[in-house]
Amino acid sequence: MPQVPAFATVDPAQGMTEASPGHVQNLVAGSWLDADHARDDIIDPMNGQRFLHVPDTRVHAPFIEGLRSCPKSGLHNPLKNPDRYLALGAICARAATLLRQDDIADYFTRLIQRVMPKSWPQCAAEVTVTRVFLENFSGDSVRFLSRGFSNPGDYQGQETRGYRWPFGPVVLIAPFNFPIEIPALQVMGALFMGNRPLVKVDSKVSVVFEQFLRLLIHAGLPATDVDLIHCPGSEMGKLLDVAKDDIRMVQFTGSSSVAEQVSTIVNGAVRLEDAGFDWKVIGPDFQADWLDYVAWQSDQDAYSASGQKCSAQSIIFVHENWEKALLPKLAELAARRKLDDLTLGPVLTWTNEKMLAHIDALLAISDAELLFGGKTLEGHSIPACYGALEATAVKVPLGAFGTAQFELITTELFGPFQIVVTYTDSELPMVLDILERISHHLTAGVVSNDALFLKKVLGATVNGTTYCGMRGRTTGAPQNHWFGPCGDPRAAGIGTPEAIIATWSGHREIVSDQGPLPDGWSTPPPT
Repeated sequence: MPQVPAFATVDPAQGMTEASPGHVQNLVAGSWLDADHARDDIIDPMNGQRFLHVPDTRVHAPFIEGLRSCPKSGLHNPLKNPDRYLALGAICARAATLLRQDDIADYFTRLIQRVMPKSWPQCAAEVTVTRVFLENFSGDSVRFLSRGFSNPGDYQGQETRGYRWPFGPVVLIAPFNFPIEIPALQVMGALFMGNRPLVKVDSKVSVVFEQFLRLLIHAGLPATDVDLIHCPGSEMGKLLDVAKDDIRMVQFTGSSSVAEQVSTIVNGAVRLEDAGFDWKVIGPDFQADWLDYVAWQSDQDAYSASGQKCSAQSIIFVHENWEKALLPKLAELAARRKLDDLTLGPVLTWTNEKMLAHIDALLAISDAELLFGGKTLEGHSIPACYGALEATAVKVPLGAFGTAQFELITTELFGPFQIVVTYTDSELPMVLDILERISHHLTAGVVSNDALFLKKVLGATVNGTTYCGMRGRTTGAPQNHWFGPCGDPRAAGIGTPEAIIATWSGHREIVSDQGPLPDGWSTPPPT
């Protein structure tokens, strides 16, 4: 592959050996540094060989000093260093131009595929989303994120002004499944609003963001604006606990259980984009000419990236009018997925044993049945610490949700797996009750052209990013719409100006009171 001087240090097209592992570094106070220890558990997800040299950082002091170096008022705000808004817009423009070069775009696509194996189109789309996001915030767009407002006061010389204000020293924790898209969009959002982030990305894939950060610095970002730490999650928890008085906010994307732990450590000073048991409802208006598309979209939503999208379709409620035509189509499409083209790949957080045990537990429910899949992949060298499962669906009767099995049924298996449920017109209230009881509300889809049906389902639910219409899905590119959960006051957003403003800044009101001495004023009596 083409070499990319100035910021590329790892060739993702080559199998890396013990003698020349990909060397990943921390960024601290503007310098790229090694740690005293390196992790020995970062292995190639396709063959189990060690292929990256990733720091196992255990010394926290330099990163805590980095947090303390940024005041609460941020690196910039509307009244301080406003030239930085323009500078960040120019950096976005230069970085986007770099990502438009085929060799650089292909470099990042290959690098993503090496550490989080998924199909080439899925990896390339992640790079494209990141590039378009940077294009969106080129030029003056960063400045406009901090647009405020004013209101007249009570008398001459008084006026109130509302500002968007940074938090200052912040922490950003990103997951493995979108190695460039999630940390890139959130880090840039943090910087746009004036914050100085300490960034930790899952070490299995953190080389990707390290390389992207080198690209940003090459494009003009001051290296002192961001610190990057590579360490296990447990070590990051220790750092948060020690530095919690210095951290103004933590933006966390990932597991719901870990999100709650982080929230507890920092006393609720969080913005969360945690996991979701994401649902899709297929409405009653069956249309034969839409059958192939609806089936294809459902297959994409459930099984692309081996089901390891935070927005992956976890459960699909199929109206009886669609059942006989749609379910065989889903099985047919799932059977086409294979390891050769990475339309199926390693599952990085669930082992085969754990996935098969979950499937067996579901099949033990009365009248539950395996629709397709249910077996592990064969003929590969994926290490045992990762899973490798066929695209799988288990059909569960609607009545099972009213039993003690509800928690089991609505457990998110972060892999190529979904629950299928059929329902009738009279059972729609039961479906809506299930959606009400599901605990996390990230994405959803309502597939119908029936306006009354759409309003009924949408009006009774709260998922933060909900796609509706016959092209309804559960997954989409967050550079063109808000992406994030709803129903939780701690919810984070990603992608749009509104998401950046809500996640990475707070409201500050400054009351200008410069009027004349009021008539009839006198020293008030003591109280």
